[in-house]
Amino acid sequence: MSDAHEHAADHSGGHDHPPHLAHHFETPEQQMESGKLGMWVFLATEILMFGGLFCAYAVYRGNHPDVFLFAHQFLDTKWGAINTAVLLASSFTMAWGVRAAQLGQKRLLVTMLALTLLGGLGFMTIKSVEYTGKHAHGLWVGPVNAFYQSGGVLANADNFKEADKYLDKKKAEKYGKTGGHGDHDHGHGDGAHDADHSEGEHHTEAHADDHGEDAHAQAEAEPADEATPDPEAEIVLTNIVPTQIARPAASQGGVISGLIQNPVRGVEGGRSLYTGVGAAQATHQGSHYPDYDELAARDKLTTSTFFQIYYVMTGLHGIHVVIGMALIGWILWMSGGPWTKALVGPVASIAFAGFLVFVGFLTEGFPAWLVVSIGLSVVIGFAAGVLNVVKLGSFSAGAFSPEYYTPVDLVGLYWHLVDLIWIFLFPLLYLIH
Repeated sequence: MSDAHEHAADHSGGHDHPPHLAHHFETPEQQMESGKLGMWVFLATEILMFGGLFCAYAVYRGNHPDVFLFAHQFLDTKWGAINTAVLLASSFTMAWGVRAAQLGQKRLLVTMLALTLLGGLGFMTIKSVEYTGKHAHGLWVGPVNAFYQSGGVLANADNFKEADKYLDKKKAEKYGKTGGHGDHDHGHGDGAHDADHSEGEHHTEAHADDHGEDAHAQAEAEPADEATPDPEAEIVLTNIVPTQIARPAASQGGVISGLIQNPVRGVEGGRSLYTGVGAAQATHQGSHYPDYDELAARDKLTTSTFFQIYYVMTGLHGIHVVIGMALIGWILWMSGGPWTKALVGPVASIAFAGFLVFVGFLTEGFPAWLVVSIGLSVVIGFAAGVLNVVKLGSFSAGAFSPEYYTPVDLVGLYWHLVDLIWIFLFPLLYLIH
């Protein structure tokens, strides 16, 4: 009994007890391992939450592949790729910061944390630009979405016209003015199609002479504005015969309309079989992004759901980025000297105020509570900065060392998960087909 009291007295009295060691841990190593175990359990719950969203994505994409091929064209691949590079760079600087904390390199730790924080701010700025642009073109959620239907009729015709013009402009920029929306350019996009068009016509005529009347009839059946197949690709698909597939027993409820409404193309010898969207890709010799008019009626009805999935997944990820930035800001404040601590408050408050301003633009107005929140965030941040400058002499330089860097390590794990989730979101949403 006396031994236990003596141990407790030593533990609470500070003998050989580091100041950062919590009273319910025996050693710093035990504290760190317990903290990491708790963080991994928390990250597992985060993965479960996003896993449900990925399942919803997979089900909807499996049932509406044409919708994804059409709607993803409204996403800006360039900004998405830049954001991916920004997050990867910030993940690298965060890992470097953890290493600096392990080695006791306090100045390098502050530098790496500041760069990571700037990376998160850059990511949210780019995402804000994307969201603002989509909102301006009627691509928001709910009834304001350009493709939202009520009673089988578009709920907002003006937004639909704006979105249609926006997509025409994007196609014109990508494929050239002659290869945009009106000409249904099917994934060539290299400018060589027009130059080689006459050569392709001669090849089609020669192919019809070699393979008989069936091939000639198939060549004549192609629409006038369709891209001429590449000669090598045509050789591979010479024996394709269009047929129709019977309604599958599992699709009586209309689960996968693409299998029913699109022709099946079978290659002789059982080499391959194309159904649904695959049939369209085989027909067009490559990528084919359908126009809205090409979608089935049921796909048109649910096109707006794509944008709801997009905003829920990327929006939830954005909230995690903001939380990560707050944690990194706290670690930076704890890691730095007097001037670092004096500057973190104002910078963080201005960044948060900027985010609230962005929210105001998205809501098409600035309600009183939002204006008050913006004002308070700026005032509190600058007040904290002034107080910190006044009390510069009372700060010690850096709270972390090789003996204690657990918070830096745990925040780093969280930030890496945020980065990893985006690595999945970017190709699944922006790089479809």
